[in-house]
Amino acid sequence: MDVKVIQLPGNEDLPLPVKMSEGASGFDLHAAVTEPVVIGPGKWKLIPTGIAVSMPSSLEAQVRPRSGLALKQGVTVLNTPGTVDADYRGEIGVILLNLGEQPFEVKRGDRIAQLVFSLVPEIRLVRVDKLDDTARGAGGFGHTGT
Repeated sequence: MDVKVIQLPGNEDLPLPVKMSEGASGFDLHAAVTEPVVIGPGKWKLIPTGIAVSMPSSLEAQVRPRSGLALKQGVTVLNTPGTVDADYRGEIGVILLNLGEQPFEVKRGDRIAQLVFSLVPEIRLVRVDKLDDTARGAGGFGHTGT
């Protein structure tokens, strides 16, 4: 399946997203900041990637954290997974959140998140008067114990 990607003006020096291994699910996104950005502990910032995509309507893209940044720096994606809809043509941005104890510096070209593509099934919501019964029923958060 083809997904078109464009580097926005002024970002031609950055690499396009790429899978870092043959079996990887996500394409690494790079920071397109013009100067270093510092994210303090407990703070978040929107980081541009310098790219936009065009994908078939049967796809969505999800912006997800990089496990290495999460483990080593305590940095994650605030609205994980962030959704990029098939009809969106603007720049992909990443809301980075620093849950670590030290300020985190984002430099141009840093790998900051990953983009994972998923199929979106054609769904139609149908109004009904009653739902089917199940053993769980309306049991919610923590209903089965810890």
